[in-house]
Amino acid sequence: QVQLVESGGGTVQAGGSLRLSCAASSTIIVFMSMGWYRQAPGKQRELVARMRSGFTTNYADSVKGRFTISRDDVKNTVYLQMNNLKPEDTADYYCNAISWSDQEYWGQGTQVTVSS
Repeated sequence: QVQLVESGGGTVQAGGSLRLSCAASSTIIVFMSMGWYRQAPGKQRELVARMRSGFTTNYADSVKGRFTISRDDVKNTVYLQMNNLKPEDTADYYCNAISWSDQEYWGQGTQVTVSS
């Protein structure tokens, strides 16, 4: 069973930056895609950023130009660099991975709070 462990959340002022990390218990090259989702209180979970095999990426319109997803295959880790954070970015952020056999995995989440 693959485990995903997020870290790097916290509280930051608007305009600040955070880098989230998602460490996988297995090599991440086995995943068809890896991504980050977020869920704010009272709202549905939404896709923030995703990286597919071949390193193609897509981002939610609300974070384009501010967030960057990247990966380190040696460390089996996926990152989400978040710059120019806004109060509306406040949410629990979850790492997601989908294998080539369509198995889906989720991390436990890390909280991000952006104060105005």
